[in-house]
Amino acid sequence: MTAPRQLAADIELRLFTPDDGAALADAYRRSGRHLARWEPDRPAEWLTAEYQRDRIIAMEERYHSERGVTWMLADGDRVAGLIGLNDIIGGCLRSADVGYWLTPEYVGRGLMTVAVEAVAEIADTEFKLHRLAASTQVANEASQSVLRRTGFVQYGTATEYLYIGGAWQDSHLFQRILHNRPLDA
Repeated sequence: MTAPRQLAADIELRLFTPDDGAALADAYRRSGRHLARWEPDRPAEWLTAEYQRDRIIAMEERYHSERGVTWMLADGDRVAGLIGLNDIIGGCLRSADVGYWLTPEYVGRGLMTVAVEAVAEIADTEFKLHRLAASTQVANEASQSVLRRTGFVQYGTATEYLYIGGAWQDSHLFQRILHNRPLDA
């Protein structure tokens, strides 16, 4: 199991537990305006502790089946943000998609840069992945900056990639190669 890591004096990277459902719902409520530009529309129950607890249970199932893992950026019991490896694929691809966000009060401290670096190291050493992928909407320059600072390279732009804010949005596509060792190494 992925061990917690200290990202800053007050921020720990750790796996969610079902007991974090209320804190995650609170983080989404605090971040509604901030995330609205980048996230799809969500059902009203998205903001409830019960809904988030059920999502966390689903996250745990994905983790145990090696299909994905989601970490909490924890400030004590408070959610400062989250980062995940989604759609983990093994075999000859050995890849995953990275997704992340911070609540507004934690933006601008360099936390996500440190979190992406930590998750890239975990993806390489614990999950033995070769490649990480990420996408950002064209207008999301802050997220693109995080990716570039952490070794991701833009390799394309996907037109009408995500349906956000009532319209199909273009996204820049990024990747980071973690290593070039053989599959059996």
